Amino acid sequence: MALVSPYSLSVPGGVQGQVLGLAAALLVAGHEVAVLGPLDGPLRVRLPPGTVTGVGRSVPVPANGSVARLAINPLSSARTLHALAGFRPDVVHLHEPLAPGATWTALLRGGAKVGTFHRAGVVTGAPLLAPAARRLAGRLAVRTAVSEDAAATARALAGGTYRIVGNGVDFGRFSEAELGAVTRASSAPTVLFVGRHEPRKGLAVLLDAFGRLAPVLGAQLWVAGEGPETAELRRLGGGRAVEWLGRLDDDELARRLRQADVLCAPALHGESFGVVLLEAMAGRAVVVASDIPGYAAVVGAHGVLVPPGDAIALAGALSAVVSDVMGGRGSASAESLDGAAAHARQWSMDVVAQRYLEVYADALAPGPVGSGS
Repeated sequence: MALVSPYSLSVPGGVQGQVLGLAAALLVAGHEVAVLGPLDGPLRVRLPPGTVTGVGRSVPVPANGSVARLAINPLSSARTLHALAGFRPDVVHLHEPLAPGATWTALLRGGAKVGTFHRAGVVTGAPLLAPAARRLAGRLAVRTAVSEDAAATARALAGGTYRIVGNGVDFGRFSEAELGAVTRASSAPTVLFVGRHEPRKGLAVLLDAFGRLAPVLGAQLWVAGEGPETAELRRLGGGRAVEWLGRLDDDELARRLRQADVLCAPALHGESFGVVLLEAMAGRAVVVASDIPGYAAVVGAHGVLVPPGDAIALAGALSAVVSDVMGGRGSASAESLDGAAAHARQWSMDVVAQRYLEVYADALAPGPVGSGS
C-alpha cells in the first residue's frame, strides 16, 4: 500500500507523524509500503531506505489557526503520479484527502483509495467548497476519521459516512524511555506543555494559570516547542519556575514525558485527537487538558478536563493534581496511572495498523466506489 501525506514529512506535525508511524507498523507486520509527500529535509523517523519518496518542497499555507506546509506546484503533482505508477500499490491511503497537493493529485488516480480525515473545526468557505469536496471524496472507496469530531467536520463538507479508527501511538517508546537521560534542576513537581506556540494551543492560558500555582506549591513548568508567539510568551511568562526547552527530538520528548508528573494540554479549539495525551498516559504522567471534543474522547475518565480558556479553572485543576502528585494519591496514585496506561494502549500503533488492514481489505472488496462507506 501507499500512504500519502499532503504535509511536509520532515516537519513535525500530527498528520505526518501518523503517516510515518503507520508505515513503520505496517512494515514490521510484513507489508510492502511506500510513503509519499513533500520533503524539506531529513526525516525524524527511521524507515528503510527507499520507503519514502519526496514529491517536492513545501510552502507555508495558513490553515485551521496554524500553518500547514504543502507542495502545491504542478511538478509535485507529476512526481506524485509518477511514484504511484512505479510502485503500483493495491491500496492508496490518503491522509487529509481534501488538502491541496499530493493527496488531491492521488485522488485523480484509479484504484482502491482510502481517505483518513484528521481535521476538526469550522472550515472557512465550506458552502462554496462543498460541491467540489463531495465530488473528490466520492472517489474514495472507504472514508475514515480519527475521531467523531473529525468525522463531523468532514461530513459537513463532503457528506458520506466515516469509520472511526483513531490515531496511533508508539506505545513502547514512551513507556520504556530511559529516565536517567534527563536530569531535573530540582525535585519539584513538574508540569509539561508540548505544542506549537500559537494562540489555539492555549499556552498563554497555561502560563497565566501556572503563575497562580507555582508560588504556592513550588511546581516547575517545562515548555516544549516553538512558534510565532514564543518570544512574546517568554516575556510574559518568564521566571525561574518555567524552563523553555525549545523543539525536542522524539527521544528527548519521550524522556521528558516519562519524567514529567503532569502533561497539560490547554488547547482552545481545533484539536481532533489528542495524541500527546496518549503519549503522556503511556509515560505515566497525569493528564490535565481542555474539555474539547477531541481531547475528551481520548481522555475519558483517565484525566482532568477543564473549560478551554479558563485560567482560574486550569489553576485549580493543576493545584489539585500537583497536590495528588506530592501525596501519591488520587489521579497520581499507582493504580490510577496503571489504569490510564491500559486505557491508552488501545491506540497503540500496532493495534491501529490492524484496524487499517481491515479497512484496506474492505476497500479492495468488489462494490461501488464513492458510497462513502
